[in-house]
Amino acid sequence: MNELLIDIRDLILAARKTVVRSVDLIQVLTNFEIGRRIVEHEQQGNQRAEYGESTLKALAQALTAEFGKGFSLTNLKIMRKFYLTYRKSISQTEFDSLPRFEKSQTTSDFLQKSRIPFWRFVDEGKTQPLSSGFTLSWSHYVFLVGIKDVGERSFYEIEATDQGWSLRELKRQFNSGLYERLALSRDKEAVKKLASSGQTITRPEDLLKEPYVLEFLGLDEKAKYSESDLESAIIDKLEQFLLELGKGFLFEARQKRFTFDEEHFFVDLVFYNRLLRCYVLIDLKIGKLTHGDLGQMQMYVNYFDRYVKLADEQPTIGIVLCKKKHDALVEITLPKEANIHAREYRLYLPDKELLRRKLAEWGEDVEDEQNE
Repeated sequence: MNELLIDIRDLILAARKTVVRSVDLIQVLTNFEIGRRIVEHEQQGNQRAEYGESTLKALAQALTAEFGKGFSLTNLKIMRKFYLTYRKSISQTEFDSLPRFEKSQTTSDFLQKSRIPFWRFVDEGKTQPLSSGFTLSWSHYVFLVGIKDVGERSFYEIEATDQGWSLRELKRQFNSGLYERLALSRDKEAVKKLASSGQTITRPEDLLKEPYVLEFLGLDEKAKYSESDLESAIIDKLEQFLLELGKGFLFEARQKRFTFDEEHFFVDLVFYNRLLRCYVLIDLKIGKLTHGDLGQMQMYVNYFDRYVKLADEQPTIGIVLCKKKHDALVEITLPKEANIHAREYRLYLPDKELLRRKLAEWGEDVEDEQNE
């Protein structure tokens, strides 16, 4: 009985998810088609901006009167922008297979033509190749088309799809400057890969961000708090912290104790990354980074590598998460091959424009180095 119940329950849940996904896809495809017809109508008619505006206003009024909200002037403009943004991602063969808008210069004819239900074309299978290109809900795409940089928009679309981000999480990752923070930790080729493939994890450096943004902890930047307070806040918000860490992280322990030479030591936070197949140790520091902090983490990593990790697992990674780091200190303290990394954290969302300027300056420095 229990096995049958579980089997049927899983079937129902899977079916409901499929229905929701199908509804989302139909809405996205329909709005893409509406956007295309608007653009083609404009191209075949008067090119003056005021003509297009008046046409869209009349169209919005007529559609709203018949179908209700969702077809306002603002929404129709978004549909047009959605089409213009994503039409280049569709192959010419797929594009040519879409039903074409017949020549018409009147709004009434245009409205009549627009009443053809788009799902008819889905039933006929004509848009199946196109449907595979859209993986998110309409609300996600409304947000994505507002991102001007093509590479950045592509990155967030890939990550939102792969990680199953809700619209709220997508906005949070964008506002935290995830793309810029990852890009600043990578070389030029790796930045290009972010735009084409999203965040891929193949080496320890792929896990890192600069800085880590922990605004969800609710700690006041100006208030006094201890390392224990910071640790407790992270545990209370562990799900959000795992999302901030990135892909493949599993939580193992807090204040993980190990004993060496009859002395007890405690690692603040222990994680395991299933993609790299290695332990990731995090030590929290509320003040300025010191060489002692780095040495302590080196000892932790050495212990895990020698006594904890299995023979077929990869070397342990250590991250000292601090309020203020000193790059020169890190460089002089740690050997180049050390799997130890110091990273700053912020208790507030960063200034995206500042991150973008830093990324632009970083790109210019890379270009200068390559030209020398």
